[in-house]
Amino acid sequence: MSKKINVAVVGMRFGAEFVPIYLHHPRVERVAICDSNPDALNEVGNKFGVDRRFTSMDDLLASGDYDAVHLVTPVTYHAEHSIAVLNAGMHCACTIPMGLSMEELYRVLEAKWRSGKNYMMMETACYTREFLYAKEMYESGEMGKIQFMRCAHYQDMDGWPEYWKGFPPLMHPTHALGPVLDLISKRPLKVYALGSGSMREELVRKYNNPFPIETAVYQLEDSDVAVELTRTMFHTAKAYSESFNVYGEKASFEWQQIEEELPIVMRIGELTEHRGRPISIERVEVPDRAELLPKEIQRFTKRGVYDENNPHLSFLQGGGHGGSHPHLVHEFVSSIVEGRAPHIDEVKAATWTAAGICAHESALQGGREIAIPNFKE
Repeated sequence: MSKKINVAVVGMRFGAEFVPIYLHHPRVERVAICDSNPDALNEVGNKFGVDRRFTSMDDLLASGDYDAVHLVTPVTYHAEHSIAVLNAGMHCACTIPMGLSMEELYRVLEAKWRSGKNYMMMETACYTREFLYAKEMYESGEMGKIQFMRCAHYQDMDGWPEYWKGFPPLMHPTHALGPVLDLISKRPLKVYALGSGSMREELVRKYNNPFPIETAVYQLEDSDVAVELTRTMFHTAKAYSESFNVYGEKASFEWQQIEEELPIVMRIGELTEHRGRPISIERVEVPDRAELLPKEIQRFTKRGVYDENNPHLSFLQGGGHGGSHPHLVHEFVSSIVEGRAPHIDEVKAATWTAAGICAHESALQGGREIAIPNFKE
């Protein structure tokens, strides 16, 4: 229990959210920070008293002082940066998605397997209060057999950094898709998807993507459950939501329509002389699960780095990701010190990311069936 590790966090925009969690984690000895913007780097370093600062990731990796790197860098660099970390002999955590093409996914996998180090995709949605609540419902048998799952990620990306302009919606799928696949531990086999709507030409040009909205239906391996996924990014009047609905034979969980509301649990009653069985409907306040964490970082399920005068977009639009950040840090650190794979390992990361890449390809081809690779083979 005495083993501790040294961790570096790269990217001081959203990445600043994770710095104090690492600083207070009982299994972390030292923390470094890295950002190419000296002002952002020094602002975070001064705020949290982090002395070890890098403006170059190459210098960080060459230092040899760190066991693990947590990447919170632009989406277009995820694969490149992950490969560099793994090739340097360090454990790698990376925000979503794993990469932007099948080629990138395989290159990250090869680097991971060659290095023998851990890779974890830091998917917040698999550690939210809502997911942990639905997971307990399912695992306790309260839901009974799951019959269908629907998930969605609604977001307006206008005004975000340049690399997001015109981004294909389903190539950023895992905030919605990750939880439902994780819940029943099934691999998506094939997908059918369609695009919807139209975008202004300036958005289409960057990724050659004509769709502001994409919807996909997945067939799962060894399962009769279908999954529906919708992702919006532009030109759609819909408030932010990362949501999933799970429909069971005995009980179902539905995400709230508006983030300020509470989710709904529906339970089925006994058959009467009337048509159909009665369904009870209850708004539920899902509990915080800080008790699953070391006491030193429990407070971070409800409190972020940014105050009301300087909120990060993840808090303005994402509600703080449902208290997930310290759970992610704890799983990444624990997997390293315990010498095991993290829960969202390289195979899950590649599978969930590929499910979106394949879905976008299907949409571009008018809904043609696309098989999703099996990365275990």
